[in-house]
Amino acid sequence: MAIKIFIDQGHNPRNPNAGAEGQGLREQDLTYEIGRRLALLLDADPNYEVMLSRPSPETQLGTTNAESLRARVDMANNWGADYFISLHANASSITTASGSEGYVYSLGGAAEQFARDILIGLTGTTGLPDRGVFARPSLYVLRRTRMPATLIELGFITNPGDAALMSQNPQLFAQGLYNGINRYFGLA
Repeated sequence: MAIKIFIDQGHNPRNPNAGAEGQGLREQDLTYEIGRRLALLLDADPNYEVMLSRPSPETQLGTTNAESLRARVDMANNWGADYFISLHANASSITTASGSEGYVYSLGGAAEQFARDILIGLTGTTGLPDRGVFARPSLYVLRRTRMPATLIELGFITNPGDAALMSQNPQLFAQGLYNGINRYFGLA
């Protein structure tokens, strides 16, 4: 039976819940495109079934920030996803900050290993630093999902190099995520 992976492309195309901006780019556009490409890779693999939170770039979830987050979690829970990945682009006032990192509800479980393997896959294709996996129980999408869930910060939208890589080579990030997922399931 196929493993059901829910891909949440973080943020909405416009407020409420629009994402960070940097280097002339918008987080919600980067996460949409990378998530879409990851879904194509997963769809082509008989080991997986996939659902996207934003099937089109104009998909707007909720009329408040809370409703937007709840809609994503409800979709994954109602679909019966086996694993949940929320894709984001990090931001910092320190423009040299670079790399990918993962967040999970708590350390020590399946979600932590899932996030660690995804980061290994990502850093293997992008060459960006692996900044590690951290517990972030306050994040709604990690707290309310009923399956192992991780929020992946792909790179820093405020770093010129990270931002250019996410914008100009989204396939690299999709492939890295896919490689990491395969690594977790022993399919690499």
